[in-house]
Amino acid sequence: MAIVRLLHLRAAFHRHGGASAPPPPWRLLRLSNRVVRSFSSAMSPPSKAVVYDEQGAPDAVCRVKELPPAPIKDEDVCVRMLAAPINPSDINRIEGVYPVRPPLPAVGGYEGVGEVHSVGSAVKELRPGDWVIPSPLSSGTWQTFVVKEQNVWHKIDKHTPMEYAATITVNPLTALRMLEDFVDLKSGDAVVQNGATSIVGRCIIQLARVRGIQSINIVRDRPGSDEVKETLKKLGADEVLTEKQLEVKNVKSLLAGIPEPALGFNCVGGNAASLVLKFLKQGGTMVTYGGMSKKPITVSTSSFIFKDLSLRGFWLQKWLSSDKAMESREMIDYLLSLTRSGELKYDMELCPFDQFPTALDKALGKLGSQPKQVIKF
Repeated sequence: MAIVRLLHLRAAFHRHGGASAPPPPWRLLRLSNRVVRSFSSAMSPPSKAVVYDEQGAPDAVCRVKELPPAPIKDEDVCVRMLAAPINPSDINRIEGVYPVRPPLPAVGGYEGVGEVHSVGSAVKELRPGDWVIPSPLSSGTWQTFVVKEQNVWHKIDKHTPMEYAATITVNPLTALRMLEDFVDLKSGDAVVQNGATSIVGRCIIQLARVRGIQSINIVRDRPGSDEVKETLKKLGADEVLTEKQLEVKNVKSLLAGIPEPALGFNCVGGNAASLVLKFLKQGGTMVTYGGMSKKPITVSTSSFIFKDLSLRGFWLQKWLSSDKAMESREMIDYLLSLTRSGELKYDMELCPFDQFPTALDKALGKLGSQPKQVIKF
């Protein structure tokens, strides 16, 4: 096809009064590519997507469907998606229980990484081949091609491992903001958290270690807890304790040389949240960013009156919806640099897009405890 295009261009050159000597083939090829880009950039390729028309159980309402080509306007960028995770918040949106949901019918997914396929005529900062992520987060990443305005996309370093680029915003950025926003922590201080085996929990351990902050980590009692403790300590955890170990009157006696933490993180609720509160020092703060147990947080009266503890909440999407777009991109670049240096890592499993139902079952917990599922397109 390329040869045919070259011959047509050569003939056109002569028809329109070209010089007696035709331009060299390399120039014709550049002209050919320019012509192809001008035509192909008008519409995206067809896209295969995970679509849902109604809220409900994801495995019941989601289906893979081919979408027609989409127009690419002057300010638009067409991105060929490389990878996108299945996050709990994605599942909650499909179920209809998340506070912010896209209009129906919708394509699933809110974060991921892709490669620029083509750009509109007014786009100057991005070009085909660049790697980009939606920043702030944007719906519809569970599809092979996405067309959105250029200000949605943030160019990143292509040397970043693809699975980390796809998952850098929701979990690692949550961990970083919670370490930064609530208490002025300094090197030598300590934090305490439950849900330490989650991706946010693992990121807190590693980001705290980078800053010289010690971490106390609470995990569930389950088979293999000794291996879990060892894994977290290799990441930089200073202390890892099971909930059963904390069935003592004075949990702070278990800390040895670790200072009382001023900041705690809760993503579980129920008794696990109460254990975090027990560790906090006078005037300490517990930040809640999840509720995996679906149980309420119970706080003793003495914790408020005599310890003056504070309870706060954190929701990344609310933080991003303020005027934090540029600031968040700088933080994302910092976090991505840590993944490239090996200072930030967590477990993930890449799953081919044509095996999406299996990845969804794993994300829903149907196949037992599984690492983060990342769809590879």
